[in-house]
Formats: sequence, C-alpha cells, structure tokens
Amino acid sequence: MEQHEEVTIAEYQATAAAFKSGTWDHDVSQNREALEAVLPRNPGKILDLGCGPGRDLVYFKQQGHTVIGLDATPAFVEMAQQVSGCLVLNQSFLSLDLPKETFDGIFANASLIHVPQAEMVRVLRDLQVALVPGGAIIMSMVRGDREGFVARPTGYRYTASWEYETLAPCVEQAGFEILRHYYRPPGLPCEAQSWLVLVARKSAHPYPSF
Repeated sequence: MEQHEEVTIAEYQATAAAFKSGTWDHDVSQNREALEAVLPRNPGKILDLGCGPGRDLVYFKQQGHTVIGLDATPAFVEMAQQVSGCLVLNQSFLSLDLPKETFDGIFANASLIHVPQAEMVRVLRDLQVALVPGGAIIMSMVRGDREGFVARPTGYRYTASWEYETLAPCVEQAGFEILRHYYRPPGLPCEAQSWLVLVARKSAHPYPSF
C-alpha cells in the first residue's frame, strides 16, 4: 500500500465514530438520484466505492438495489456491514480487485478525492472494467487544482482536487462517455460551490485506436 494511503486510512480509522455522526445526515440525494436515473437496470447492482460507515448502502438497499460496499478503512468496513447487512470489501483504490462486468452503477461520493491525479486514469479504468455494458459512475470531487496532504487535528488526509476541464479528459481516457456534470451544494453561485459532480457511462468502444 502506498504511504499516502496508509496515512489517510489511519486518520479515518482514528476518527471513524466522529466521521459517522458528522456525515450520516448529509443530504446527498441529488447524487444518489443522478446515478439511479442512468442505471441500465433499475433496480440494479451498485458498488458504493468508499462507502464509509454505510449511509448510502442503507439507502440503495432500501430502494431495492443489490449493493456492495468497498472501503480501505477497517473501522468503516465493520460499521457498514453492521448497519446495512451488505457485503463490504476491504480494498484500497490503488489495489482494486473487482469482478469484470458486474455492476450497473458505481457510486463514488467524495471518495476518489483521495486518488492522486497521476493515478486517476488507471483507477477509473479498473472501475470501467467492473461495469456492465452501459453501466454508469457518479463521481463527487472537491473543486480546485491542488493535491497533497491536508492537516487535521488527528492526522492527515491525502486529497486531490479537480475542475471539470481537468477531470473530463481523464474520465474519457479511461473509457467513459460523460453524460452531465453539475456543482454542489445546490442553490449557491458557481464560485461558491466547492464540489464537482460528474456522471458518466461506460463507452461502447472505450479505447479509440490511433
């Protein structure tokens, strides 16, 4: 495992209970519904990538989807399994081991922010392979143009930020067709919206020949 992953996971592990209480009631219905709207099958099979304590696993399961979680933080894996009753994989984003053409959708809500920019295409290609033909992904990303460790009272988290103009080429290079993008939180001027959300579908012909 890369050092930046170990450092980030250690911070989440140390603050898992506080993270759960602080984020459980966050309203991400806009993102969940955006994914559901483009699933090739609904209900379908969804991978909650970076599922944390399991909030969105519970939601998707209640909607009738078959949902599997994935997180690199052991405390989150345990929490998510207990609260949702779903299978939760303990994997890091840089070492994914996913079955091919299995998921109708991937919900990556504020999780791929921890992938270094130089690794983003590789990670997205791993996810693209795990999607069924026509499968979709939604990515909620911090806006900006920096990456590195962010200091917190309990340690550090490695975070990379993106703008649409820098992220879109990576998504397309990884074999996706971008369907739409928007900014959050809703109702604020664009310059005050700190999150970029991108919705994409697995391309029928993902890798063009040159």
